[in-house]
Amino acid sequence: MGVSTRTPLIAGNWKMNLDHLQAVAFVQKLHWALKDAKHEFEAVDVTVFPPYTDLRSVQTLIDADKIPFGLGAQDLSTHDSGAYTGEISGAFLKRLDVGSVIIGHSERRDYHQETDEVVAAKVQAALRHELVPVICVGETAEDLEKHGASAVPVGQLEIALEGVPAKADIVVAYEPVWAIGSGQAATPEQAQEVCAKLREVVKAKLGEDAAARTRILYGGSVKAANIASFMRQPDVDGALVGGASLIVDEFAAIVRFQKHVGV
Repeated sequence: MGVSTRTPLIAGNWKMNLDHLQAVAFVQKLHWALKDAKHEFEAVDVTVFPPYTDLRSVQTLIDADKIPFGLGAQDLSTHDSGAYTGEISGAFLKRLDVGSVIIGHSERRDYHQETDEVVAAKVQAALRHELVPVICVGETAEDLEKHGASAVPVGQLEIALEGVPAKADIVVAYEPVWAIGSGQAATPEQAQEVCAKLREVVKAKLGEDAAARTRILYGGSVKAANIASFMRQPDVDGALVGGASLIVDEFAAIVRFQKHVGV
C-alpha cells in the first residue's frame, strides 16, 4: 500500500467519569498543556469521548475557544427515534456536532450483552447520521488461548462491516480484552500482527483504497511509557486510551508520542 498518509488519532474514552463541569476543566487543561508544549495539532488528531451529559458543555467550549479536538460519544442506539427509554439517537449526537461514536466496546459487549449483530446495526445507525463509527474488536484471555490472537477480532470486524459502503469513513480499534485495565499491554508486535489482519479484512470488505485510508487503533493499558513503541508499527495508527485519558499530563504525553525518543 506504500507509505501511509494516515494522520495518527489519539482517542480518549472517559467511560463513566467526569461530570460536565469537570469535563470542561479537563479539556481546558489538556489544551493548555499541549499548547505549552508547542504540540503540532495538525500532526496528530485528538478526540475525546465524554459521557452523554458532558457533550453539550464540551462542544460549546471546543467551539467557543476554537480548540482543535474532535468530539465523540461512547455509544448510540440502533434506532433513530421512538419509544426507547434511555436510548440516544445518532440524530441527537449529530445535532451536537459530535463527529464519531464508539461502537462495540468490550464493556458494552460484556455488561450489556451486545452481539456482533447489534454492533453491526449500530455501525449502520452511525453512518446514517454521518457519524464516524469507531468499531471496537478484541479477544478475551479465553479467546486468545482457544482461537489465537486474531480469529475473534477478525470475525467481529467481518460482521460489523457487512453492508458498509466502500467510501464510508470508519475507524477500527483493536482492544485485547485481557489487556484492558490490567496494566499489561499487548506487545507492539502482537498489536501489529492483529492490526495488519484487521486491515486485510477492511481491504476484503471495502477495497484497497478503504484499507489504505482507514485508521486502526490499539487500545489496552496504553500509557505515555509505551505509546511510542506501538506507534512505530506500520498498521497501528493511534490509540484508544481509557484510564490514562483521565490524567491531563499523561494523556498530553501520549498525544505527543512523536516527541518521544526514537520516534
